Amino acid sequence: MWSYINAALEKDPAARHWLEVVLAYPGVQALVAHRISHFFWRIGLKTFARVLSHIVRFFTGVEIHPAARIGEGVFIDHGAGVVIGETAEVGDGTTIFQGVTLGGTGKEGGKRHPTVGRGVVIGAGAIILGPVRIGDNVRVGAGSVVLKDVEDGVTVVGVPARVARRNGERVRRRPLDHRDVPDPIVVRIGQLEDKVESLMQAVSVLRGR
Repeated sequence: MWSYINAALEKDPAARHWLEVVLAYPGVQALVAHRISHFFWRIGLKTFARVLSHIVRFFTGVEIHPAARIGEGVFIDHGAGVVIGETAEVGDGTTIFQGVTLGGTGKEGGKRHPTVGRGVVIGAGAIILGPVRIGDNVRVGAGSVVLKDVEDGVTVVGVPARVARRNGERVRRRPLDHRDVPDPIVVRIGQLEDKVESLMQAVSVLRGR
């Protein structure tokens, strides 16, 4: 419980006191309640665990299946609309913003939800579907849809999500600034414009000859 409270205090500048976090942060409340429902799920009281998670969803707006595995120091900011599926795994220190879905892609059995690494930041409204693996220190831009594995330390944005940054630089520890996420489509258009300009210059030289 304290790892979730400390994560909120460290990552949210609006968090002023641990008591405020306990009483007024639905994401933290949902994570703490999940620990309880997960315990009941593991000892075989699965129906009770599901009912408990249903009650928690009603009060917090966060739906976490009791079987999901959530690491320490995870922070769910705002919380409204967050859905974490049955076989999902979330690594230590991950930050999840409102409206995020860690969902499945069908009715198949077994592992069917994402595995999220450590220190990941998932922007508001992002959707990650299927048994994909999201590497450590990945940043997923707001509104992105991730359908494939993502390697460690990169930034992905778009629908479907594309790698927008892979330069080996150390990942910033501050929360994701959604205004600062590069758009790979805009970057590509800029590259095409540069290519067209260079071709036009080459044509001009040939015409001059």
